[in-house]
Amino acid sequence: MDKWNNKETINNSTFFSTFFDKTKEGERYFSYRMKRWIVVIAIHLLFFLSFAIDIQTLEGTLNGSRFLGFHLIDPFTTIQMYLATYHLPINIIIGTTTILVFYIFIGGRTYCSWVCPYGLLSEISEKLHNYLVNKKLIKRRSFNHKIRHVFWIMFMVMAFSSGYLVFETFNVVGILSRFITYGWSLAISWVFVVFLIEVFYSRRAWCTYICPIGTTYGYIGKVSTLRIQWNDNCDHCMVCHDVCFENQVLDLTKAKYDKERKEKGIKTQYVAGADCTLCGRCIDVCHSDALKFDFRLKGLI
Repeated sequence: MDKWNNKETINNSTFFSTFFDKTKEGERYFSYRMKRWIVVIAIHLLFFLSFAIDIQTLEGTLNGSRFLGFHLIDPFTTIQMYLATYHLPINIIIGTTTILVFYIFIGGRTYCSWVCPYGLLSEISEKLHNYLVNKKLIKRRSFNHKIRHVFWIMFMVMAFSSGYLVFETFNVVGILSRFITYGWSLAISWVFVVFLIEVFYSRRAWCTYICPIGTTYGYIGKVSTLRIQWNDNCDHCMVCHDVCFENQVLDLTKAKYDKERKEKGIKTQYVAGADCTLCGRCIDVCHSDALKFDFRLKGLI
C-alpha cells in the first residue's frame, strides 16, 4: 500500500498489497496486517509442532493450553465450565487468571486479530464478499452489532441448563484450532459453511454478531491499557472507518466532533470502544499520522 499517495480503502486495494506499507520516501515495510498474519500462523505452528513432534512449547488448543508448562485457559471456556459443572479445578483458575492479566495489558480483543485462526479466514471471506457486492452479485447485509451480547447470554444459559458446553459443538474457533493441532475431522465442514455465509450473506458475520469468545475479550478490553490513540492531525477522510473490522469504534474520527473538541482543548483521544480488535488496519491506511498504538499507563512506568 502507498497511503501517502492513495486512499487505501477496501475497494481500491488488492488483498496482497495490504501486507506491505510504504514510507513517505517509498521504502516498503511490513504492515500491521502482515505482522498479525505472521503472529497467528506462528502461534498455530507451535500448537501443531508441539503435538506432531512433541517439542512441548505450546501444547493444547485455544480452549486450553500450556506454554512452557504454564497453563493458559480461555475465559469464556472457564465460565461455561463453571456454569455447567459448578466446579473449577485450580489449574483452570490459574490458567484463566494468567490470560486475564495478559489481555488487560495488551487489549482484550487483540485475541480476535492477533491469535484467532478463524480471523484470517474471515479476512479472506471479507475480501470475496466485498468483491461480490461491488459486482452487484449480492447485497450488503449488516445488523446491529450489539446482538453479540444476546448470543453471549444464550450460550451461558445453554451451559447452565444442560450441564454441557453446548457452544463448543459449533465453535468455529475451537474446531479450527483442533483441526490445525490434531488433524482432520468432519467438524471442519462447519467452518467451511460459516465461511460461505460470510462470503455470500453478511461480511464477517461470525466475528461481528455471534462469537461469544470475542465478546468476552471485549469485556476485558474495557479496562485494557493498550489502545489506539487518535490525534488532531486527522483530516476526517474516513479511510480508517472504511477498513475497520468494527468501524463503530472509530466514530471519533468524524468531523462532527471537532467543534466540541476544540472548545475543550482536546487534541488526542483514545479509541475506547470494547469492540476494537487493535488490528492496526486503521494505522496502516492513515496518511496523516493521526492514529497510533499507545500504552495508557506508560506515564506511570
